[in-house]
Amino acid sequence: MAEAVAAIRVAVVDDHEVVRVGLARLLEAQADCVLVGEAASVEQALGLLDDTPVDVLLLDIRLPDGSGVDVCRQWKAASPSTGIIMLTSFSDDDLLFASLEAGASAYLLKNARSRTLLSAIRTVADGGSLLDPNVAAKVLHRVNTPAAPDPLDELTDSEQRILHLMSEGLTNREIGAQVFLSEKTVKHYVSNILAKLGLSRRAEVAAYLARRGALPPSQP
Repeated sequence: MAEAVAAIRVAVVDDHEVVRVGLARLLEAQADCVLVGEAASVEQALGLLDDTPVDVLLLDIRLPDGSGVDVCRQWKAASPSTGIIMLTSFSDDDLLFASLEAGASAYLLKNARSRTLLSAIRTVADGGSLLDPNVAAKVLHRVNTPAAPDPLDELTDSEQRILHLMSEGLTNREIGAQVFLSEKTVKHYVSNILAKLGLSRRAEVAAYLARRGALPPSQP
């Protein structure tokens, strides 16, 4: 006699009741799936995490009290074996990559067909991953597109030094006295630095570096 295969334990987290009801009915019609929990918020989702064994979590990416991405990250940290499928009504590149980085195994738009969602549940339950075709194209594009160079990395050592002095509010003459260059030469350096960083005024330098947490170290 063949051994019975355990049903896939699925939980649904979505703040729209009509979505939860629709997913519940879809799952109830499947012989190999069982709905083990529902939640409508981050707080309720994390409550499920504490007391409900889940094989696959269907997780809305936008919740009324927070982000599904944060739920994904916390859930995977506490239960690495749970496969998480992010569901969203919007194709948002930033949320897509944030979800994948948080440990999601799949990312589907809510207008996906029922058979696509069921296939994703079974694939993820089996340890696989799945992306909506449009989403997969974006991932490949991001992977194959070289990252833009950091403008700060394009500065020479001398420019880095002068940049630091600029951020302290020193004038060209004061900078020249410290780096042993003429005021005219410093002015030329300043123009080049601003152009490389895409800034129009030296007054923007300190704020630019503060935003990036990249104040260059002072040189002796």
